[in-house]
Amino acid sequence: MMNRKQFVLALGSLCALTAQAQFTGPGVAAPITTVAQLRQARVGSYATVTGNIVAHQRQDYYTFRDASGEIRVEIEPALWQNRKLGPDDKVRPVVEVEQGPAGRYLWVKSLEVAS
Repeated sequence: MMNRKQFVLALGSLCALTAQAQFTGPGVAAPITTVAQLRQARVGSYATVTGNIVAHQRQDYYTFRDASGEIRVEIEPALWQNRKLGPDDKVRPVVEVEQGPAGRYLWVKSLEVAS
């Protein structure tokens, strides 16, 4: 029978092994959609959209445009990865639909340059 100290050490070892585990199999990809569809999507939904970042609004907020319309997006500085992208560069962000005081916007989770 384990005493309390042995149990805590065993549990700590198990947690350390679990924290290092990494899944390498297939995952569920965010569906590809349009700005128009995302305006109607449920808050908290994830999607992939292809278009252009056409303007900087303020701080981490930009205007994103595809063939169906425009929407405000939030892009954290780390996602730029020192890339210089302009309005003519096509990008493919994975986004989460959010709702704030200024209305619906997309929180960019990853940013890929489209070919």
